[in-house]
Amino acid sequence: MTSAILEPEEEQSALPGLWQRLKEESDGGAREALILQYSPLVKFVAGRVAAGLPRNVDQSDLVSYGVFGLIDAIDKFEPERGFKFETYAINRIKGSILDGLRSLDWVPRSVRSRAREMERSLSELEHRLQRTPSDEELAKHMGQEVESVRSTLAEISNLGLIALDEMIGPDAGSSLGDFLPDVGGMSPEAAFQAEETRHMLGDAINRLPDRERLVITLYYFEGLTLAEIGEVLGVTESRVCQIHAKSVLSLRNRMA
Repeated sequence: MTSAILEPEEEQSALPGLWQRLKEESDGGAREALILQYSPLVKFVAGRVAAGLPRNVDQSDLVSYGVFGLIDAIDKFEPERGFKFETYAINRIKGSILDGLRSLDWVPRSVRSRAREMERSLSELEHRLQRTPSDEELAKHMGQEVESVRSTLAEISNLGLIALDEMIGPDAGSSLGDFLPDVGGMSPEAAFQAEETRHMLGDAINRLPDRERLVITLYYFEGLTLAEIGEVLGVTESRVCQIHAKSVLSLRNRMA
């Protein structure tokens, strides 16, 4: 969890002043200090992403991609709204890392093909059943064994092919971080669209089965790692990966 990388209490006490100097005075020194203070977040997120990547992917490259996300988060964050910066920043950092990885096109075509097949099958079943299908129903529909389906779900989850905080709207223009109640500076039309998207996403999450809804909540909104969620649910980390992948595919279908 992010609490493991937070700064000592005496350093935390200086943060409100840094934010005030940055936002009210555009103080470049305060900006640099905030980047330094929150830089451990980048290593934290890069480590999470790297856990499921091939060994030839250099974690230092992930950190480099993530720094751009941290800077973007610092520039756009509004402290007066009372939200926790770490939660907002983690979404931005991870999105930046995934964007960097996608630019390298490092995922094998066979994996991308299986991911598309999985998403298409899940969409067909959800349309037919009007609910999220079980793993057994999905396997039967795809003509595969249950363990084969679960293995594919874990693989595409670990490789970062699906994440709720990457592009999810039909216009592919929003990330989970944008769904925080932060519409200041938007046009009335954009603010209305953002609010509608939040309602749609909330409704889609609430219609997930209990276990899948809990995984999404703990991972994206409480900041738990997949291993920590596994301890909560009493299942393996691999099983949590499978549940996460299936949940996000389902949400993406509903949001589309």
